[in-house]
Amino acid sequence: FRCLFPFLNLMYPSMNTKMQEGLVNTYKESGFLPEWASPGHRGCMVGNNSASVVADAYLKGLKGYDIETLWEAVKHGANAVHPNVRSTGRLGHEYYNKLGYVPYNVGINENAARTLEYAYDDWCIYQLGKALKKPKKEIEIFAKRAMNYKNLYDPEHKLMRGKNEDGTFQSPFNPLKWGDAFTEGNSWHYTWSVFHDPQGLIDLMGGKDGFNQMMDSVFILPPIFDESYYRAVIHEIREMQIMNMGNYAHGNQPIQHMLYMYNYSGQPWKAQHWIREVMDKLYTPAPDGYCGDEDNGQTSAWYVFSAMGFYPVCPGTDEYVLGTPYFKEMKLHLENGKTVTISAPNNGDDKRYISSMTLNGKEYTKNYLTHQDLLNGASISFKMDAKPNQQRGTKESDFPYSFSNEFKKKK
Repeated sequence: FRCLFPFLNLMYPSMNTKMQEGLVNTYKESGFLPEWASPGHRGCMVGNNSASVVADAYLKGLKGYDIETLWEAVKHGANAVHPNVRSTGRLGHEYYNKLGYVPYNVGINENAARTLEYAYDDWCIYQLGKALKKPKKEIEIFAKRAMNYKNLYDPEHKLMRGKNEDGTFQSPFNPLKWGDAFTEGNSWHYTWSVFHDPQGLIDLMGGKDGFNQMMDSVFILPPIFDESYYRAVIHEIREMQIMNMGNYAHGNQPIQHMLYMYNYSGQPWKAQHWIREVMDKLYTPAPDGYCGDEDNGQTSAWYVFSAMGFYPVCPGTDEYVLGTPYFKEMKLHLENGKTVTISAPNNGDDKRYISSMTLNGKEYTKNYLTHQDLLNGASISFKMDAKPNQQRGTKESDFPYSFSNEFKKKK
């Protein structure tokens, strides 16, 4: 879901414009934007990601629809919950707005997952408000709440953890427990759900070394789990176990972006390694070719983006974070008549690492491409190697966007 709409913004913006018009109608007819339309509001999953769908479209230049109504819609959804469908709007918004998190012990399940999603969605609303030139007084609250993810960080475990209403962490705490404070995943999966501010998470973990060590640990851990919340082994757990890539669970969406986060911490070659592992082992041209849920096109969209060599870790930014191209050549024929050519002539099963790359004939060292780079038409050329280049993409100036860096620049 979070990945599919950026694909539309890049390849089929006219289609997404129509979808934005549909969102306007949904809000006018029901009083809320949909979170899981099928076709009406449905009680399924957590988060308020309609905000990211609206923000990403507008921030990537889509026009011709009633954005002012959508602005009212995203604000309303951040401060209300549907009277009959608890997944629409924000369940627990009263606690979240007051405390900075949805508490573990107030009868709202999957509270930590909700908090992390709401914080990202608040960042999306803030960015949209800035683009619409809304008054500072109106939008600053969303910038503040975008940092609410920090309220669940447990420095003892270096992981996200449910927190009680009185400010104490939930106890006992098993980071391998699926569900409970999280949604179809565990703390090892959801800790990385800080799409808009990886640098802030890196800082919480004591710097890049500590962050990378925790990222590495996801794959070092065996695929063990605690299923007691569900009282059965749900299929997402079984898929992680069968995939046997440690505690990495690509068959479910919460952790799919995590591989790309090495680009924020100075070790982009690890992203290249693990992305190729997933593409080689977890997608096959067979009846069981997916390693888990397709869910609104997300698993396919991850594959298509990753095959191109980049991925929208944070919709709402104009950046696509680099991975590793899968083919020797791909061409994207955009709606505006421009073409993006992605070339990796020496690519192969034994060459997954980016040794160097050029953008429109010039050496390019950043760990991301911008939306405008692609919309203008681009020639992207990768030189691949069997060994990682541990010098490329290691400077902070080459890292993708993080919200914390905006504050550092102001200081």
